[in-house]
Amino acid sequence: MEAVGDGVLSFALAPPGGRGLPPFVPGSHLVVHCGERRRNAYSLTGSGAPSAEYRISVLGASADGGSAWMHRLSVGDEVKAEGPRSAFPPVATARHHLLIAGGIGVTPLLSHTRAAVEWGRSFTLFYAHRTGAHADELRELCGERLREFSGRDEFTVALRDALRSQPLGTHAYVCGPSGLIDAVRGLAAEAGWPDQRIHVERFSADDLEPGRPFTARLARSGIEVEVPSGVSLLEALERAGVEVPHMCRQGVCGECRVGVLSGRPEHRDLFLSEGERAAGDAMMCCVSRALDGKVEVDL
Repeated sequence: MEAVGDGVLSFALAPPGGRGLPPFVPGSHLVVHCGERRRNAYSLTGSGAPSAEYRISVLGASADGGSAWMHRLSVGDEVKAEGPRSAFPPVATARHHLLIAGGIGVTPLLSHTRAAVEWGRSFTLFYAHRTGAHADELRELCGERLREFSGRDEFTVALRDALRSQPLGTHAYVCGPSGLIDAVRGLAAEAGWPDQRIHVERFSADDLEPGRPFTARLARSGIEVEVPSGVSLLEALERAGVEVPHMCRQGVCGECRVGVLSGRPEHRDLFLSEGERAAGDAMMCCVSRALDGKVEVDL
């Protein structure tokens, strides 16, 4: 365990017995069991090359969440982890990689940066931060390819210019708070970027309205589950004894995706693409609801 910024600890996780660990795609994450009931996804910060350990960095922001649990660990403690899982990979055919990080959102982009340096890929990193997690290492890795910002206005002006001047074939990768991601998407749209070249990794979601009550019919059993206002479909299913794989409960990770056989989902997630939303054949049961009062799902 090592401090790498204000309130940020880097953890080196190694398997018992010292056996090697498989390589991973840059931008991947581990799912760590933080105690008995909580699982959190943490970005791997290594380049993805084979190694005897995986490294993650955790901001201990909350008093009682999984990240606070991680910060209470000691060297030598055992934790259970799943993965690596790839959801934010670099595009191999990209001519240039524009990496954009806000705060602790720098962790997957540190992985991208390390891999880009190892493989000689063209990249630039925009890093807006106050805590400065991994800042010294990034300065050494990137040199003039790193641009750091502490103010929103300065960051916005510089990023607007950068998005308008990138070479054709550039792909942009963004991780940070929802406000930063929305701002980057808006600036990219102004500059004429197609959505396919903007890649996003979110680590939190905004609070949602309670929503209207609805009924979910489970196609495989014929059971109907009532979902009150303020209760998610995932929670209602759990109360009915129906287990669905899940993790973030915020519509970010995609773990609780279920198929929709009839009815119109009210998509409130941050995972599905616009095309997937328009298809209407899947929903994230941790946040999404039914527009017409009833939905039939493939459970």
